[in-house]
Amino acid sequence: MMMTESAVAPAKPVLLIVDDDQELCALLVEYLAPEGFAVELLGNGSAALERLSRSPPDLVVLDVMLPELSGFEVLRRIRATSAVPVIMLTARGEEVDRVVGLEMGADDYLPKPFSPRELVARIKAVLRRSSADGGPAAAASSVVWGPLKIDVRARCAVVNDHDLELTGAEMRILEQLMRADARAVTREELMTRALGRRLLPTDRSLDTHVSNLRRKLAKYTDRVTLQSVRGTGYALALLSARATPGAEI
Repeated sequence: MMMTESAVAPAKPVLLIVDDDQELCALLVEYLAPEGFAVELLGNGSAALERLSRSPPDLVVLDVMLPELSGFEVLRRIRATSAVPVIMLTARGEEVDRVVGLEMGADDYLPKPFSPRELVARIKAVLRRSSADGGPAAAASSVVWGPLKIDVRARCAVVNDHDLELTGAEMRILEQLMRADARAVTREELMTRALGRRLLPTDRSLDTHVSNLRRKLAKYTDRVTLQSVRGTGYALALLSARATPGAEI
């Protein structure tokens, strides 16, 4: 029997929400299910890691404050084996929580209390970026600049034969800077193109990603530095073998 195209419904993106606030979880299901997501709920980090070991969801929404294992520890273990997109929920919007989460490889963060509609928007933005990283248009794409090379399809950045082990956000920032070919890219452009949202005065996530990227580059090369361009943004620069990388943020 021939199956028509309408007989097969597209698979829903699977979201794993890890939070022990049952009331909040119920509210999120109400908002996310009508948006076309399949939502799974778990209340502690150990259960989340066991679930992730079976098959990865499309995205994880992970609270920092969890019983048994903290959200930071769960994120650390996730990043040891998986590049699944992760959005962290941080209590009271503490800046230290946001910075730590981003440094450990979170793709985005949202401080509590938050609007469920904003979370939906953040989820869709992260999923769009994740899909674009490995989409058909990127299938044959690679970018080379000096000793740096990015294989967009494999989501791998290499310098001097070393894998930089970048997060998705760091990879997109580096790609934008490499494509600019030593020209400065504004902070606004990097936020929009790499992180998928507009730049706000209090949002330091771009600076945190850039700082992590600098540190990873410095580990394997002294010929490439990521410079701050005053009043503009950031640019890559090639240095002589004897030069020292530029100052940190």
